[in-house]
Amino acid sequence: MADFKIGKVTHFYDKIGVAVVELDGGLAVGDTIKFTRGGEDILEQKVESIQVEHEKKDSASKGDVIGLKTEKDVKEGAEVYKVS
Repeated sequence: MADFKIGKVTHFYDKIGVAVVELDGGLAVGDTIKFTRGGEDILEQKVESIQVEHEKKDSASKGDVIGLKTEKDVKEGAEVYKVS
């Protein structure tokens, strides 16, 4: 199966390791995602937590802007894919 694009990184807070992602599709805790930029894979990880407006959530949907803890730095503009 193909990976499904679910969003894009609009900001990254390097001090706390959190990416701000604008979602084009649904995402839930436990999903595996990958970040790519310029056609190159940067990072693949399991979603440990999602925050919407500083509130912890189990899932988020299309149109939500979420905070997502990442295992390493990702840059603004990186695309986020759900790994199937």
